[in-house]
Amino acid sequence: MKTLIGWLASSALLLSACDERAWSVAEKSSAGVGLQGSVISPLRFSNPYPQIPAQCYTETSRGAQNTCQYCHTNAAYKAGLGNNNPQAGAEPRIGNFQLEYAYAPYDNYAPLASVNHWENTLKPEVLSQVVTSLGLDPSTWDMQTYLRSDNWQAAFQQRSGDLRAWDAGVQAPFRLFPALDPQDLPAKADGFVRSMQAKHGFFQDEYGWLTGWRALNFMPYGIFTPLTGSVSGVYIRLPARFMQDETGRFDLAVYKANLNLLEQAIQDRLTADSPQQYWGKAHDVKVERGLYPLGTEFAHPLHYVDVQADGSDPSISPFPGTRSRRVKEIRYMYKARPWQPSQFRPAEKVEGSGIYGNDEQGWVDNGAGWLLAGFIEDKQGALRPQTREEMTQCLACHSGITRTEFPTFTSGTGNTIDSTWALTRKFSGSLGWQEMNYLSYQADKTALPSTVPGQARQADPINRNLGMRELRYFLETVVGASLYGEMPASIEAWLAHEIRQEQGYSADWPSLMNADATAFQQVQDLRQHLMRELTAKGKHLQDNGHIQGVFLYPPQQDALAAAARYRQVVVSQRYHFGKDVFAITPWAYRHFREPTEALTKVDGTPYQTGELITERAVELDDPASFTYRAGNTRTGIDESRPYPVGNYNPEYLPLLK
Repeated sequence: MKTLIGWLASSALLLSACDERAWSVAEKSSAGVGLQGSVISPLRFSNPYPQIPAQCYTETSRGAQNTCQYCHTNAAYKAGLGNNNPQAGAEPRIGNFQLEYAYAPYDNYAPLASVNHWENTLKPEVLSQVVTSLGLDPSTWDMQTYLRSDNWQAAFQQRSGDLRAWDAGVQAPFRLFPALDPQDLPAKADGFVRSMQAKHGFFQDEYGWLTGWRALNFMPYGIFTPLTGSVSGVYIRLPARFMQDETGRFDLAVYKANLNLLEQAIQDRLTADSPQQYWGKAHDVKVERGLYPLGTEFAHPLHYVDVQADGSDPSISPFPGTRSRRVKEIRYMYKARPWQPSQFRPAEKVEGSGIYGNDEQGWVDNGAGWLLAGFIEDKQGALRPQTREEMTQCLACHSGITRTEFPTFTSGTGNTIDSTWALTRKFSGSLGWQEMNYLSYQADKTALPSTVPGQARQADPINRNLGMRELRYFLETVVGASLYGEMPASIEAWLAHEIRQEQGYSADWPSLMNADATAFQQVQDLRQHLMRELTAKGKHLQDNGHIQGVFLYPPQQDALAAAARYRQVVVSQRYHFGKDVFAITPWAYRHFREPTEALTKVDGTPYQTGELITERAVELDDPASFTYRAGNTRTGIDESRPYPVGNYNPEYLPLLK
């Protein structure tokens, strides 16, 4: 085993200088024991390309649906904002992932990346057969009771060490489980997590002991929303000295100021008058645009969806925003070493090199300064450390590009800022410093299981670059509820009722059912046109300006059915074949291109109308070309028709006004 003593010890020593008492455990454990990992090749995985998520294999309906732009753009890279991974044509060797399914194999001998290995998502019937073979019947599951049973606390109890230290300091499975006690949640109104136990906190105010954790409330899109069946809570913590004044005295005002300054750095709000160093004891730490300081921590519980959970009834769930008491996963990030994206050229991406981490402890090195840890449900629903194969899925988003003497697997998207998503999308001011609540969700206690379960109490925020409402833009360019581009039946029914000629629309809302290839494309074009008519009228909003609940929250029966489908993945432990499971395969995985645009398989065999797309063609003309054996199929998005005429936007940046 290799050990990370070198750079982890230096980080721990830096942190221990902030507050010797608080960080002595972290200093001693990192320098004395050290995190120990090993390298594994992704070629040993069941799916050798887990960094290419299932969404990337979907069709775009001749460009009528551009879900690609929500990961694959050039904007953050061009802005020099904590990202060096342009993916919309700014770097030829990376390619333009909005225009081509340019899946690249690791080398000329590796398996093709154009093959879709996400079987749970692509073929949900296979997953059902596996569960049946285990002697289990999902129809007998009481999912509501399951969602309301806690599995976080039992896992947290297995995390030893000082809770003020990022590292438990012992070679144990839950070593990097985030030091956030769920009994201390939810956070107070100002977002700070306080505890009644002195050992959990750095200092005390009139409300309790400050643990250092603070909740983030942000605008989601297309992933981890109530309609996708998974909802987030996110908490951030900075090292102890960011909580201290110049004399070393803990001071909440100093900590607030430093968190606000970090928010400005990540959201590109720094001005010529902004401080160049952090406040208080952290005065020697430079404020870096688009980058987090060393020692930053994120804790990310990923919950099931309980549509009756709005924070008003702790017997249902202590959390707001449809966040169930039970968690699907607990995720953790720690900024362990410096990373300067400008020092590494985009073409130096090292996907395919060994993934460094520890299966028993559930962590990997993301190659761009962060350690990522994850804990997921075992067959019985208790949390366990994730394997490196499972954690490599996380690198799909949370990474960057680095070239070192001993390369570590790197990946990532074009839209993250220093490998992260949440703080970039945080609502401004106090609205963003509170528990994640999915647009201030309020459950409707009288709602039927088949109807919209509640309402949003927030407006649609404005995207700064676009100068338009964020959800409006998503609906106009995706014409779906998630990055799969699918439209749940609840939204289809609402649109069919709203979009009618008699109500001033150019046509009635058309169904996608039973369409041939030509009709399918025509219907998709019409659906995009009608969706833009709807948003132009502001009908995706309530009369009071708040977002229509139907676009955010699933009916209770749909949420429970989705939870049961995911539980099939849990009991079979088939996470490496995908975590998103639909009742039937989404249409976006089926072939509906006209004959002149027909797709072929790797061997040149053409797909038939309606056939499942399991693989895409690759470039085989020139073995000496760097594109040899890479995908070469066009997505259908037309670069000559940028938004708002068409759907192409290589400069999308997920920053809010």
